[in-house]
Amino acid sequence: MTRVPEQQTPRGAAGPQGVAGGAAEDDLRALFGQSTAVFASLAGPAHMLETANDAFFAAIGGSERSRTGVPLGQLMPELAEQGFTALLDRVYRTGKPYTGRDARVVLGQGDAAREAFFDFTYEPRLDVGGNVVGVRVIGVETTQVKHAQRLTAEHRVLLEQIARQAPLPEVLEGMARAIEELAPEEVLVSVLLADADGRRLRHGAAPSLPDFYNQAIDGIATGEGVGSCGTAAHRRRPVIVTDIATDPFWDDFRELAGRAGVAACWSTPILARDGSLLGTFAMYHRVPRAPREADLALARVFADTAALAVERHHDERARRAAEDRERAARDDLAFLLEASTTLASDLDADQTLGRLAASCVPRLAPLCAVDVIEGGRVRRIATAAPTRDRRELLASHIPVYDAADDAAARVLASGISEVARRTPTGPGPWHDLGVTGYLCVPLTDRGATFGTVTLLSTGEHTFDGHAVALAEELARRAASAARNARQYTHRVTLARDLQAGLLLPELPRVPGADVATYYHPAGEGLDIGGDFYDIFPLDDGSWAFLLGDVCGRGAMAATTTALVRHTARAVAPLLPGPQDVVRAVNRALTNRPDSHGTGFVTLVHGRLTPTPDGLDVELVRAGHTLPLHLDARHTAHPVDSPGTLLGISADPRVTSHRLRLRRHESLLLYTDGLTEARDAHGAQFGDQRLADALTATPHHPTAQQVIDTLTRAVRTFTGGREIDDDQAVLVLTAT
Repeated sequence: MTRVPEQQTPRGAAGPQGVAGGAAEDDLRALFGQSTAVFASLAGPAHMLETANDAFFAAIGGSERSRTGVPLGQLMPELAEQGFTALLDRVYRTGKPYTGRDARVVLGQGDAAREAFFDFTYEPRLDVGGNVVGVRVIGVETTQVKHAQRLTAEHRVLLEQIARQAPLPEVLEGMARAIEELAPEEVLVSVLLADADGRRLRHGAAPSLPDFYNQAIDGIATGEGVGSCGTAAHRRRPVIVTDIATDPFWDDFRELAGRAGVAACWSTPILARDGSLLGTFAMYHRVPRAPREADLALARVFADTAALAVERHHDERARRAAEDRERAARDDLAFLLEASTTLASDLDADQTLGRLAASCVPRLAPLCAVDVIEGGRVRRIATAAPTRDRRELLASHIPVYDAADDAAARVLASGISEVARRTPTGPGPWHDLGVTGYLCVPLTDRGATFGTVTLLSTGEHTFDGHAVALAEELARRAASAARNARQYTHRVTLARDLQAGLLLPELPRVPGADVATYYHPAGEGLDIGGDFYDIFPLDDGSWAFLLGDVCGRGAMAATTTALVRHTARAVAPLLPGPQDVVRAVNRALTNRPDSHGTGFVTLVHGRLTPTPDGLDVELVRAGHTLPLHLDARHTAHPVDSPGTLLGISADPRVTSHRLRLRRHESLLLYTDGLTEARDAHGAQFGDQRLADALTATPHHPTAQQVIDTLTRAVRTFTGGREIDDDQAVLVLTAT
């Protein structure tokens, strides 16, 4: 058995970088050693060695050279060619001493030669008459100090590399080469790195070992009896094998070691601060050899350094991985936010799903198709591809809703995503498109699947779990956006239908009058407006007209609008004049249930009667904007008829006003949505601009020309901005 007994006390209870102070001092003492003074006394010009201390003989070669009574040149012939014999001759000849500092000397010859460094003094030996009879040699070997200085310098370089986060292979290889150069005997260094689970060791650095050897041991298991390194990693303690040829730990690797030319291996585990395994540090030798304390100390120091490098590498890799995950998460979030914004930018369900397909390509897949169920059949609503031809080819294929061999049909039935690294089952242009895989994700609304998003891979593209999660989240958002778009469309349609029911479906033909109306709801038309108008015939040949504004919007406003219009239509044929009709409307408003609304109403109501030369008008204004009379001289006059709001008090104060519209003269009734329209600076259109626009109409304008001129002036003033309030206009022109 050639294994040196293992150390019983584990190194560094505080981890590789927290070695106890005493142990660290022992390592340094073993590495740096103790400098020893050498002494020799030489006689005569031949420099005969008369006497010397043990340190001298140990320094020059040990027992083989432990002789006196022979010339120094005979005992150490290598000194002559290095110039040291000439220095002795000079001191003997001149009688002057010579001192050398940090002098390099090669001691011995051939394979036994070694490099050493000395601080020394050659002093002349004098007899009683003052004559030189010999030379005295006094010196201190500084070889270990020199080696320690080089070791410290190399160690500092390694620490600097670690501090500046040099690549781990560069640090480990530099460390291995430094140790190989510093070691007094030939040594081959190897560093193996442990997998995350500590079960296997991977190649880290071994610049002087053969490639075939490094490849063979790359990935060896950690365990008892698995060479020096596998066993050291398993035991978490150094394992010293002094003779590979006879050690059972090397039974499975002995032939490999023989081919590599290594005969001894000392392995030290590299441990993290928490004691977990990072790898192993091994020193190989060409001949069987047992370590000295200095060798073990060198191994421990550099195992600790390797641990520092590996931990720093792991920390940096973990930091970069965390940054990559954070960056990927930010990218995913930015993608989803951008896609969500795009999906919500259009309130049309089909266009929303079309934007979904465009968002998926090429971020999630090279090809995308979106299908929805309509009337028990599948309709391909959108496709996206890099080229127009591929997009059209993909659009030409439509899944069969009830086909068991179609992926989209299965997902529509199950509501569960399906992913595969192959072409979809069932017929399709998969070969022509070069499809190599697919991901089909359901579009779900309130638990019911109404469509699918099919992403198709080509070439080397594949779907991983991250892509599936991202696609499912995008599909969820798209389904929500499509639902909102459908709800918006339904709401707009409902509001439009209700609003149309509160306005005239078409204008009646009024004898002697040209009638035109205009209505523009505020916002996107989602709410029913409170502006309304009406014109209807009376039994005596006259015509009733009204235009008003209900406070508020929505269902309550619609209820109030219907109440005003229907009340007016019901009572106007039965009452003598507009004042009575307005009071009847007010009574209906004040008597309505609270659940039907409590808002007030502004109203202009009147009667017009055709005459041979125009139209006779009688009107009542109840808190509404002043009507405008455009006369034959193209001048606009406000028609003032005092009156209070309706729906506030039981007895509104209203007065009747009469006027005659002669041929080509017009009466303009409007809501305040026109005059309160604002430009980009917040200024209102106002009454004066309204009057100016009215007088800018063509000579003898029709009722429609009045409206066109007026609305064009408002649009120009607002710059096409969205209006804040409904706009309603009724124009009566005498013909």
